Amino acid sequence: MGRAIVLATPVFFLLIGLEYLVGRLRGVKIYRLNDTLNSLSLGVMSQISGLFLRLLGIGIYAAVYSVAALQELPAEAWWVWVLAVVVYDLCYYWYHRFSHTCSLLWAAHVVHHQSQEYNLSTALRQTSSGALLGWVFYLPMALAGFPPEVFAVAALIDLLYQYWIHTEQVGKLGWFDRIFASPSNHRVHHAINDRYLDHNYGGIFVIWDRLFGTFVDEDEPCQYGTRSPLRSWDPVRANLQVYLDLWQKSRRARSLREAFAYWFKPPGWQPVGADGQAWTQPSLDAACLERFNPALAPGSAPLALGGFVLALAGSALLLWNAALLPTPWLAGGALTLILSLWGTGAVLQSRLTPGAAAGLQLVCLGAAAVLFVSLPR
Repeated sequence: MGRAIVLATPVFFLLIGLEYLVGRLRGVKIYRLNDTLNSLSLGVMSQISGLFLRLLGIGIYAAVYSVAALQELPAEAWWVWVLAVVVYDLCYYWYHRFSHTCSLLWAAHVVHHQSQEYNLSTALRQTSSGALLGWVFYLPMALAGFPPEVFAVAALIDLLYQYWIHTEQVGKLGWFDRIFASPSNHRVHHAINDRYLDHNYGGIFVIWDRLFGTFVDEDEPCQYGTRSPLRSWDPVRANLQVYLDLWQKSRRARSLREAFAYWFKPPGWQPVGADGQAWTQPSLDAACLERFNPALAPGSAPLALGGFVLALAGSALLLWNAALLPTPWLAGGALTLILSLWGTGAVLQSRLTPGAAAGLQLVCLGAAAVLFVSLPR
C-alpha cells in the first residue's frame, strides 16, 4: 500500500491546487498554511507508522483467513472484488461508528477531526495508531473467505474514494447523496454542530447510515474541529493527546470499573457527580469555534514549508524502498522523518528559533542522504 500512496501523492496535490484555485475564483479562503502543513504532516506520519503497524492488521487477517475461513472465495471472479468493496465498507461503517462512541478508538481517530478547516488536505490528516485495534472490525471478511489480496485492494479503494469528499467546493448532488458518501454527507460527519454530531459514518456508501439510523442531511452551516480543540501544530502531540488525557483520568478514578469506563465510554464521559446527575453530551461551547491561528514569526513560513517538503521527499523515498531496507535503517529513517515533521510544527508555533529549525532540517537532510546512498543498487 505504501507504494500506491506514493504514486497517488501527485494526484492528491494536484487536486489540492485545483481546490485552492476554485476557492480563489469564488473569493473564499479555504487554506491556511499552518493548518494545511499540520494536516499534511500528520498524513505523512501515518504512512511512516504504517510501515510498522499495517503488517499487524494484514498479518492477523491472513492468519485468521488461513485457519478459520468458512470458505475460500475465488479471487479470479470479478463479483468477489465488487462484493469485497461493499462488505469492507460495511465493516468500515461499524469501525468508524465505534471510533466515535468508544474513547479508546476515538483516541486514534480524533486526529482526523482536529482540523478546524474542511478541505482536501483534511482528508490526508490521518492517525498513526488506528491500525493497533482497527483490524478487529475486518475479521468477519476473513471468516467469510475473502482472500487477503482482495481485502487489501478493497481497503485501498475505500481509502482513496474518501479523499474527494473532503471539500466545501462541491454542493449537494441529488440522488447521489442518497446512496453514496458525498461531500455534503461527509461535511455533516466532520461538523461539531449539536444537530450533526456523530452521524454519517459510511466511507463509500451512506446507505449504511440510513439503514442503521445515523444519517443526517446537511441543512445548516457546518462548524469543524473537535469539542476539545487541539490548539497545537505538533503532530506528535496530536496523536497522543487523548491517550494521555484518558490515562490521567483513569489514574484518578475511584474504582477499577470507573477507570475502564473512561476508556470505553463515549468521548468526554464523566462519572456521576456529587449532584447525582448522570453524564450527558454537553451542547457546543462557543470556545470550540475560536480559530487556532497563532501569528507566524518573520521568516517562519518558508522555513516550515521547506522543512515539510524535505520530509515529504524523504518519506516517499522511505515508503518506496521499505522492502529493501534492514529494520534498523527503516526505523532510523522513520524516526528522523518524524523528528523533521515535529520541527515543522515547532516552527509554526515559534517553539524553535529559525537557526535551530534550520539546523534540525540539515541534520534530517543529512540522515536522508546517508539512507539514500546506502540503498541496495
